Amino acid sequence: MNIPEEIARREERLKVLAAAKETIEARAQERFEREQAEYQQKTDKRAAQKKAGQKPRGSESKPPQPGPKAKDQVNLTDEESRIMPVSGGGFEQCYNAQASVDTDTMLVVSEHMSQAPNDKAEDFLADTGYFSTANVQACITSGIKPSIATGRDQHNLSVFERFVPDSPAPDTDDPVELVKHRLTTHAGRALYGLRKQTVEPVFGIIKQVMGFRQFSMRGIEKVAGEWALVTLAWNLKRMNILRMT
Repeated sequence: MNIPEEIARREERLKVLAAAKETIEARAQERFEREQAEYQQKTDKRAAQKKAGQKPRGSESKPPQPGPKAKDQVNLTDEESRIMPVSGGGFEQCYNAQASVDTDTMLVVSEHMSQAPNDKAEDFLADTGYFSTANVQACITSGIKPSIATGRDQHNLSVFERFVPDSPAPDTDDPVELVKHRLTTHAGRALYGLRKQTVEPVFGIIKQVMGFRQFSMRGIEKVAGEWALVTLAWNLKRMNILRMT
């Protein structure tokens, strides 16, 4: 054993671990501030409902706790990536690649790379990963009609459920309740169905036909650039098909 080299290696390792600890603490603080803002928003809403003589729904939220949690960790190979739940169960160290797709041409009109596991003058169709009160309100403020799933879809509806008349809209100004009602109507279900036949095929073809299933780069900026090239390749492929039809 070369003692000086071994001491230097261990000191360098301690520096890396100290930096990782600082990163975990910084992320924990960001999470706490975000959860605290959401908790305060919910608390204010319940207080306003009680003041108006209304009974708040659900149990009262528990205040978030500051500081890192036992399962918080950072990846030393690519610290900008995150552990995320994946379809089929389980977790992976990854990024969240997103794309906005035109319903008529199936061309990707914008792409985005996110570290979050869960994201005009047109309807905004999105799955439950984009659902939040803040996102619904942001759409309405921008003049966009949101059709964002509030939970997992129920498949294989019975005949009676498919053809039952639309229920009347709730007598409320709550944007979330209005979105939930819109998605239960015949027009809302038909409109939201466009998302499944527009965005999902694009991602499926990129993975299965084009063979792109994982990123080769590290760091969110480089990964975002790689995703931009992938969606550009899809658009070229798609435009060639549109040209021939």
